[in-house]
Amino acid sequence: MAINVSTECETVLKLLARSHNVLISGAPGTGKSRLLAEVALSFESGYGISTSIAPPKLHLQGKVPIPPTAATGHQDVPAPTKTDRQVFRTVFHQNSKYRDFVSGVTPVVNKGAGAPSFTIVEGTLLRASKHANTSTGASLLIIDEINRGPAVQVFGGAIVSIEADKRLAPNGNKRPETQFFELLEPGSGNIIEYALPHDLYILAAMNQADVSVDALDVAFLRRWEPLRLEPNEQVLRAFYGLSASNSNALPDKPSATEDALEASVRAWSVINKKISLGRGAEFQIGHGVLMPSTPLHPLPLGEVLEYLCVGWAKIRAHVEEVFFGDTRGIAATLNALNGPSYNPFKFVETTFANDLRYKLDGPDNFTKSNIYVALRAFSEE
Repeated sequence: MAINVSTECETVLKLLARSHNVLISGAPGTGKSRLLAEVALSFESGYGISTSIAPPKLHLQGKVPIPPTAATGHQDVPAPTKTDRQVFRTVFHQNSKYRDFVSGVTPVVNKGAGAPSFTIVEGTLLRASKHANTSTGASLLIIDEINRGPAVQVFGGAIVSIEADKRLAPNGNKRPETQFFELLEPGSGNIIEYALPHDLYILAAMNQADVSVDALDVAFLRRWEPLRLEPNEQVLRAFYGLSASNSNALPDKPSATEDALEASVRAWSVINKKISLGRGAEFQIGHGVLMPSTPLHPLPLGEVLEYLCVGWAKIRAHVEEVFFGDTRGIAATLNALNGPSYNPFKFVETTFANDLRYKLDGPDNFTKSNIYVALRAFSEE
């Protein structure tokens, strides 16, 4: 299949074809949202499957996906024989409910005189399932931030039916292993037994280290094929137009764009190592936070320093959040405990009411005048 997709996208499509449910996790900035969008476009286009000699190629920048031609023998493609392929999307949050995802009763807004006050709505999962139940239909349901909502409650009884071997057969018939669950049918208002179709694929994403939410239930997690995205220095170097490795010492002052970008890569790598040691690898910050939409390597040094200030303000906020309440941990991560004397951040021990107190002195914001010296200090191990 000669198409233009990333290795990660190809991996997700293979996992979806095999297990039907894939859960992407990773630190902020590792490319989860980008990957969701790429998989969605690839799924809609049928991943370029075709019985013709020259299969259509997928252009990720285009607005309209290329419609596929049904084919057989493609074991790494979800639903290779289905040509009516649709993507359904939702985002979980603290107020997500079962009725929004599966089905349920909701008040009618702006109802007419004598009209019912309530109606039964079809949730995203039910709409995706109904489409996948058609003869030519296949559905990809994308759930972003799945751990930000009460996922187990939102899935409700459907949790027993999402595994690939618990679905209906490809022809829509019931199998001995098929698991049914009860739902409120929007058309009739009756409680019916329902099973998920074979050609429904569910792709979810989460930040595993999100400290504002609870961990997902283990029984829920085992129903998903996991894929973890890691911070990748080589991706950042390639984006910056830098060599794959550089062991030369950083200059005291940057004389070219490459000096500032090299300092940024090294500082980011060292800070991630310290976060891993002090808090855990899952709390690292991804390469994407330092990759703006504008390529940096052709820009003059002054503009590059301004862009780096924006990215590094986010990294500093991330460090302060990860080590919230631990001033020594923040200082150690920013190399302010036993680091170089030129580090603009200083760890200070003082007293308050005869008790020992710690504080971190340093600039309130990164600027063109202090960003490089800070990155150079952060990068020293």
